[in-house]
Amino acid sequence: MAPETQAPTILRFGVFEVDLRAGEVRKQGARIRLQEQPFHVLTLLLQRPGEVVTREELRSAIWQSDTFVDFDNGMNTSINKLREALGDSADNPRFIETLPRRGYRFIAQVTGVDGTARGTAAGVSAAAPLRSRKMVVTLAIVVLAAGIAGGLFWRARKARHLTEKDTIVLGDFANSTGDAVFDGTLREGLSVELEQSPFLSLVSEEGIHQTLQMMERPASARLTPEITREVCQRTSSAAALDGSIALIGTRYTLILKAVNCVSGNLLASTEAQANDKSHVLDALGKAASEMRRKLGESLSTLQRYNTPLEQATTPSLEALQAYSLGYKTFGEGDDAAALAFFQRAIQLDPNFAMAYWGLAFASADTALAAGSARKAFELRAGLSELEKLKIECDDYTGDVTKARRSCELGAKTYPREPWFHWDLALYSDALGQYDAGLKEKLEAIRLAPYNGRYCRTVVYAYLLLNRVQDAEAAAKEGCAKAVDANPETILYLVAFYRDDPVEMARQAARAAGVPGDEDSMLAMEADTAAYFGNLGKARELTRRAAESAELAAKKETAASYYAVSALREALFGDAAEARQQATVAKRRSTGRDLDYGVALALAYAEDANRARALADDLGKRFPHDTTLHFNYLPTLRAKLALVRSNPQQAFDILRVAAPYELGLPALSDYNWPNLYPVYVRGEAYLAAHQGSEAAAEFQKILDHRGIVLNEPIGALAHLQLGRAYAMQGDTANARAAYQDFVTLWKDADPDIPILIAAKAEFAKLK
Repeated sequence: MAPETQAPTILRFGVFEVDLRAGEVRKQGARIRLQEQPFHVLTLLLQRPGEVVTREELRSAIWQSDTFVDFDNGMNTSINKLREALGDSADNPRFIETLPRRGYRFIAQVTGVDGTARGTAAGVSAAAPLRSRKMVVTLAIVVLAAGIAGGLFWRARKARHLTEKDTIVLGDFANSTGDAVFDGTLREGLSVELEQSPFLSLVSEEGIHQTLQMMERPASARLTPEITREVCQRTSSAAALDGSIALIGTRYTLILKAVNCVSGNLLASTEAQANDKSHVLDALGKAASEMRRKLGESLSTLQRYNTPLEQATTPSLEALQAYSLGYKTFGEGDDAAALAFFQRAIQLDPNFAMAYWGLAFASADTALAAGSARKAFELRAGLSELEKLKIECDDYTGDVTKARRSCELGAKTYPREPWFHWDLALYSDALGQYDAGLKEKLEAIRLAPYNGRYCRTVVYAYLLLNRVQDAEAAAKEGCAKAVDANPETILYLVAFYRDDPVEMARQAARAAGVPGDEDSMLAMEADTAAYFGNLGKARELTRRAAESAELAAKKETAASYYAVSALREALFGDAAEARQQATVAKRRSTGRDLDYGVALALAYAEDANRARALADDLGKRFPHDTTLHFNYLPTLRAKLALVRSNPQQAFDILRVAAPYELGLPALSDYNWPNLYPVYVRGEAYLAAHQGSEAAAEFQKILDHRGIVLNEPIGALAHLQLGRAYAMQGDTANARAAYQDFVTLWKDADPDIPILIAAKAEFAKLK
């Protein structure tokens, strides 16, 4: 019996010597420091030179009691430390070769102290000659099996690629550096990088929050790999993507892993290193780009839509962290907190375009929002294609035609991004193209079923088309899925349309005391009170709405409520009160819609000079604004022409507004200035004694009840229709129209000038 050969305790390769018993590595006699786990990995590789040592074998030998996630991070860290100690490279290895998804192989020749070789550079012993037919057959079988296995492996790799219909759930980063600046920041950066891709699609934050609620977890729950995978399963997504960052010496290591959320199998992983903190975002961008490739994105789109992360966001980790917190709090409905975070991000990086864009959305101050949007627009050149198109789609100049072109390009380039469809819908509404708007809103909510804002706009879209039953169904079915849908205001309007005061009161009670919602509801209640002639109640509700808005840091919104109140007073015949309310509004703030409301109120109060000055100023401030030049200014100037008793000039001025007169000019949840071009044209026909034409204009308002809703001209149109019929000598229809108005105002304040005049006119018809 041959004596048993004792395994050597000292092994050599290159200029290195490893003492297995002492646990030491020396380079040309000098000891190299190497931690315990990397040394164990090296030992296993050296004992099997030229062979593949699988990750599972390494796990069994070294990480027996740890979890899969701990092992994965620990394994990668150990290999990195080992390569660093040996001066090796993953891209061009001299010692340790990585076999993706399989394991590692030691590829240098290993010898004992006696010079006996334990492996070759190829890792294969010299082959003995084949001595028999049996060995040839065996080799053939092995080759055939290897071919089949290779084919299966190729097919398995191919199957791991995602498709354009798949979605990904993005988890939180595991941060073991002890530096809090990476918390949330790296996830935001990774999101920006992945969203550049027209191929990949991330589950929205609203979708994640809704799923967490179904899992009975708070929306703020940390997205650990386990939770991310469950969210992935519940949203029928294809992959869960997690990341980690570790500090090894002075270098940062980032690892990204995508797993099949059903089986848990690894789909792809990438790794990148940064020599210092200032290069972490660059490393993250490179790792994310590689992940996009491994998940199946084509080289053409990867090359075209791959703006470096530091360019797409900011080189400042601190600024990106502030932006991430701003984006998060804005999504949670805390506009004030979001505003502060975006402002902090801009302080840290004055060239952070997306922080300006976020500030524009979070700010209730139109001047600040417009200035921020303008700055974002100026800085957009360096952004990713997605963010650049979003900013251009939200064109701060108000040029609807130009903005729509960017939206259409965005929708074509990123067909799974709901933002472009939503903006296209708003622009369609602004032009009065409500069927087209509804189509885009339905597509947006299909792509983002958990978005509360999209849900509300779908409900409103049906109201605009007088489809109240569809509006109710959309509110009950669609908004039930949405996170923070807050549908009270839109359901209040649905109830108003149905003439259901009980439901209106119920929705108003639900909004009471809710910051950001209460003021909008109080303003709508003020509109409703005025619609029925309860002007004193409307004034009180307006005051409360403005106070609530100011408490929510919505200064301009508060001022706009006084502007609307001023317009009501002027329409109802109290010129002095209208001027006073207009002064209050202008003293508090300024803005396009606000100044239009004040100017129109002053025009109706026959304060022509102040109204004209405001109109001229608006034209200078917003030279490219479609709504202003095709709705607001024609309405204002036509009304001023009527003040000068020139109805023909009013007709000529309003001609430009005709194609867009049914549109929603304000583009906000509180859309109060609707159909005023129609109303002023009707007044012009009355002034010109053209009763039939006037009746057609006022009937147009009544026929579009879902657009005008509880605006004061919705009630006054009945009275003006009566006057138009009376002018034609159609007494029967005139009496019916007057009766409709008097019935609406049966409980109205008795001292309202227009009511006194209406009752006198009605009495003459009897």
